[in-house]
Amino acid sequence: MNKKDTERVIEALLFTSPEPLSIKGLKKKLPHDVDIELAIEALQKHYETRGVNLKLVGDSIVLRTAKDLKHLFVTKEVTKRNLSRAARETLAIIAYHQPVTKLEIEEIRGVSVGSGTIDLLMDLDWIRFGRRKTSPGRPITFQITDTFLDYFDLSSAKDLPGVKELRDLGLSVKKLNQV
Repeated sequence: MNKKDTERVIEALLFTSPEPLSIKGLKKKLPHDVDIELAIEALQKHYETRGVNLKLVGDSIVLRTAKDLKHLFVTKEVTKRNLSRAARETLAIIAYHQPVTKLEIEEIRGVSVGSGTIDLLMDLDWIRFGRRKTSPGRPITFQITDTFLDYFDLSSAKDLPGVKELRDLGLSVKKLNQV
């Protein structure tokens, strides 16, 4: 399979997939000698000036409307769901410190985390269970999901704003690096 054929297959799979395509899944569908990363790079360059862009979301790829055209597809029937301060703080702690246990979240926040807060973030599919820690009791950890990354237009957790950027926005970041 040549480079153009690989790009065509990936493109066809992207257009027909109802959800982001995992790179692992692509590797299973394409011959082993194909350089998928190179094909994805070529497709990203091809689509960067088009009406849709190829985005990396975690370990998956997806076609998204170009940012400058999003206003054409916004529906007025937006269900706005305000997160409580506890939910926002918990989500931020998980995003910046993942994988993190409930106890570690409580230590950073200084107050206990209600199970409703965790349930809400899991219902939104913004966090998920991670691996268990090897410490006594083997507590479960929490991590952000690809849905979270997609919602906030991030490729990975490394794209989260840094301490300097948060301070420039006037946000308090005194607890960010405690754990």
